[in-house]
Amino acid sequence: MPLYQPADVHRPVLSQFSLEGKIAVVTGGSRGIGLQIVTGLAEAGADVAFIYKQSTDTAETCARLSKQTGRRIQAYQSDVTQRDHIIATINKIAEEFGSGRVDIVVANAGVCQNVKSLDYDEASWAWTNSVNYDGVMWTAVAAGRLFKKQGRGNLIITASVSAGLVNVPQTQAAYNASKAGALQLARSLAVEWTEFARVNCVSPGYVLTEILTKQPTELMDKWLDQIPGRRVCDPAELKALYVFLASDACCYMTGSNIIIDGAFTIP
Repeated sequence: MPLYQPADVHRPVLSQFSLEGKIAVVTGGSRGIGLQIVTGLAEAGADVAFIYKQSTDTAETCARLSKQTGRRIQAYQSDVTQRDHIIATINKIAEEFGSGRVDIVVANAGVCQNVKSLDYDEASWAWTNSVNYDGVMWTAVAAGRLFKKQGRGNLIITASVSAGLVNVPQTQAAYNASKAGALQLARSLAVEWTEFARVNCVSPGYVLTEILTKQPTELMDKWLDQIPGRRVCDPAELKALYVFLASDACCYMTGSNIIIDGAFTIP
């Protein structure tokens, strides 16, 4: 079976961005980039289930977004590092929330810590890689099995500009390596899954999330000097890109990595 193509590729362009009737799942969806992805997909018409590991206000978030977008929003607790747990959770979402299906899965959960390479121990190294790399794989396995059964699906992975460069002056070898691994994993899956799914990556630069705001002020000043755009990205500026990748507006796009970074990676 060839890569999916819409029945009418000539329909008006804005209608191709609609996610009306779609069921979406977003890991790491309770805050930061993930919360904006949930918002954007719902604003485009999808019903969205988001997965979180630890959060205290998921009920409030669901109620607020549901009222704001008019779509169903539901939260599920799970852990992307635990293969059987995340597979069971996504299957549960398909059964309970999606009436037997899931159309879009966004593997967005991620963590970062600054550690000198010679100071890593097994726990600190494993923590970053288990979320950013293993977690993407186990999320992808759950999604891919559903997509193959359905005959069609769409996986989007949040990678990072760190997949292709070494950020300075901070030291984050595990983060950089895990994001590079996630990117190559996405490319591999895109080739393997062409008969039943598209797989693409989004690689943001510096985004104003909790990970960034916890960094020392002097680091932020140095980063701004490195960004031609002279500012960091608001998470809300990313949601339209995820909608594009989730929609029929780019059905021939698979295996791609879209960098959105204020020209940070160009100089």
